[in-house]
Amino acid sequence: MSSRTAFDRVTARHGWTQALVTVVGGLLAMSVVAALGLWAAGAADLPGGSFPQVVAATVVTAVGGSVRLSGDAGRLAGAEGGLTVMPLSVTLTGALVVGRGFLRPLRHRAVAGAPELIGWAARIAALWLLALLGPAFAARHTFEVSLGDGPLDNLGDLFGISPEVGFAADVPLTVLVGLLWLAGVLVLALLVSRDAPLPGRLLRFQTAVRPAARAMLWLLLASVVIGAVTALVVAATRGHPADTFAVILLGLPNVTWLALTIGLGATWDGRVEGPFGLPLPHVLDEVLRTEDVSALNLSTLAEHDGRVWWLLVADAVLLLAVAFVMAALSPARVRAWQHAVHLAVALTLTVLMICLVGRISARLGLSVLGIGDLGTGLSGQVLLAPRLAGALGLAFLWGLVTGFAGALPARGRWRGTGGPDR
Repeated sequence: MSSRTAFDRVTARHGWTQALVTVVGGLLAMSVVAALGLWAAGAADLPGGSFPQVVAATVVTAVGGSVRLSGDAGRLAGAEGGLTVMPLSVTLTGALVVGRGFLRPLRHRAVAGAPELIGWAARIAALWLLALLGPAFAARHTFEVSLGDGPLDNLGDLFGISPEVGFAADVPLTVLVGLLWLAGVLVLALLVSRDAPLPGRLLRFQTAVRPAARAMLWLLLASVVIGAVTALVVAATRGHPADTFAVILLGLPNVTWLALTIGLGATWDGRVEGPFGLPLPHVLDEVLRTEDVSALNLSTLAEHDGRVWWLLVADAVLLLAVAFVMAALSPARVRAWQHAVHLAVALTLTVLMICLVGRISARLGLSVLGIGDLGTGLSGQVLLAPRLAGALGLAFLWGLVTGFAGALPARGRWRGTGGPDR
């Protein structure tokens, strides 16, 4: 058998059909999760039959796409707004499905050539680009805004003003960022997999990279699972199950990963004003609903509820656990200080990712003849942004300490058995 024939047989196992299944499966899973979450949040009752468009917009934002808010209230009135948020439950679902589909044909092999991996990824990317155009073009709708019963309504009747607020996806930017999102998912899938083959030149790096990458994946998934269990218990004991399921299906990682960074000592700046809110526990809303931007950290939260100090304990336990597993899955020749450095770098990059995708910015304003909200509840804003330098520095220190501490019992375990030397 010629080498060319062998190569054709290898690539046939992950051709266009497999790429299509991966892409369709990823977008379908994201759409289902988004639809269920929005239905639980009451979006099915939105006027004008706009539910499918809102689902499409949610999928677009889940891959980092841009959705613009716009208003049309005539010459005598103005409406403006902006929205930046990623529903990370939908994002995580899509990443897991697409990553699994990408890795599935590559199982049970030790090495793969760079051209093969690039070709397989290119097939998925080409179909992903075409598929993403669907929700990007579908994510647009316009709503009529009620002016209420106050002075603003009287001005509207006087001048015949009927304001509208709409949204529309930025198609070129959505496609570009969506492709970057896909590239990140595929690269991370290769990094966290134990079985996926790598080009021969990269094999020497897998000892340092793959155990740490898998440890971070387990850390993120474990925090989501803990958050889901906590949310279900709260829903069962305190009621409001629909709201709880809406948070779980749309923004659970937004909450749990934020809590993960706060437990490490990070500080976020935020503010909640007007009718809007964040899918966060009540204590966080209390801290953020102030006249000015507030600092969100363990200290400020403890002023309202001392139980938040348990976040620090939970982070320490989770990090020690993943550090131990990381060291246990690494070759015995890797020293404890090397484990510490690997975990420190991995945790710093993970916190950077959380800080980038966890930002929230939402703003909506309406004015008539230059007069603002006038008490109708139509204007407001939500802001949540990290203090990046401090968060990354603390993550690095936590990684060093827990990486070293978690590696010691693992090394002692392998010292008695000879340990793996992979």
